[in-house]
Amino acid sequence: MRVVKGMLVAAACAASTLAAAGDDPELDALFDIGASAPASGSGIALGGYAEFSGAYTTAAKGHWSKLRARTELSANGNAGGGMKWRVTGRLEADAAQNLEGDFYPDAVRRDQRTDAVLREAYLDLPAGDWEFRFGRQQVVWGEMVGFFFADVVSARDLREFLLPEFESLRIPQWAARAEYFGADTHFELLWVPVASYDRIGKPGADFYPYPAQLVPSGVAVVEKKPDQDGRDGNWGLRASRLIDGWDLSAFYYDSRNVEPSLYRVSFAPAYELRHDRIRQFGGTFSKDMGPFVLKGEVVHASGRRFISLDPNAPFGLRKSDTLDYAVGVDVPVGSDWRFNVQYFERLHFNHADGMLVERNEPGATFQAVHTFGSEFEFEFLAASSLIRRDFMLRPKLTWKFAPEWRALMGVDYFEGRHTALFGRFDDSDRVYFEVRRWF
Repeated sequence: MRVVKGMLVAAACAASTLAAAGDDPELDALFDIGASAPASGSGIALGGYAEFSGAYTTAAKGHWSKLRARTELSANGNAGGGMKWRVTGRLEADAAQNLEGDFYPDAVRRDQRTDAVLREAYLDLPAGDWEFRFGRQQVVWGEMVGFFFADVVSARDLREFLLPEFESLRIPQWAARAEYFGADTHFELLWVPVASYDRIGKPGADFYPYPAQLVPSGVAVVEKKPDQDGRDGNWGLRASRLIDGWDLSAFYYDSRNVEPSLYRVSFAPAYELRHDRIRQFGGTFSKDMGPFVLKGEVVHASGRRFISLDPNAPFGLRKSDTLDYAVGVDVPVGSDWRFNVQYFERLHFNHADGMLVERNEPGATFQAVHTFGSEFEFEFLAASSLIRRDFMLRPKLTWKFAPEWRALMGVDYFEGRHTALFGRFDDSDRVYFEVRRWF
């Protein structure tokens, strides 16, 4: 604990040196905005945050799995004629992989030691009721708690599974987007000529999605990404409308799957990660019912492939259409409590013997949030399969000890079989902390 306390103090001092008085950090975190847009005719607005976070994995051989310093900087401004622009970048370094010596393979240490990414770089052009955005941008089509259902456009950094906040977990896309804003109607056209894909890490990492039972140690796994020449891009459209208090939307998205499929090949390397072309259509709904808010999402996908143990399955995969749906309620109780309950399910229409998934995969989540005054907030999130002993528990305490500061600590606990959604991380239970300073 003395070591952790020392690192927290050091991180706080470093953040304080970088920081100046800035915008409301709670709004920044909510809307992923580091700096408010400057008034028309003003200069450039700067913002961002600095943070230090750590995680200690409590498996049979306990180890530090994260000791990461991160800085995210943003700049936005006006280009004249109503045009606006924004650029956001992120720098980070993680000492845990080197600190733990040979615990992690070299590929994992190289993948997670340092990172420098361009998060956003776009230009907004207004034209009457239309607005056009060109460049690297966030495209958010869904908003269920804990999981991605209708949020089909964003790629994700899954090197820590779905544990980070979604605003930092999402990977933006290089895209051209046209949006129409009517009184009760919103329409969106999207083209992604050069796509980004999920980052899943390397074999041997704590949250690598394919367990050793499927990918033995020492077996090569190579990711084969589609050509980045713009000829194999993604496109989609989405329409939403407010009808009698119901916020309804429908969408279609034709894309390469951001999530790779694990192909077993008969030549070196032994496995290839490929991004198959899939087609998804679905919709979302939400309505304020008074005592609670009802919301849901549904997505049908064709073209996905799933791992199969059947020796006759081509490349060790079976193709199946799927239907994902989720229904949830948000229930505020007084001014201090907030509850969320969700039921979700995936249906595999072309299920076959040997597939690691069941024909129907139902699950549920429960979230409770309690605030203590203006400084402390406790959150508990539980997610579980309803057909097997497979679950995740996430208690977390947040301390907002100053307007620009936040500290938090929590536990991530997994249980279940090693081929299940949560159980595959049964050996990755961890305790973690984070301190962040906005500026």
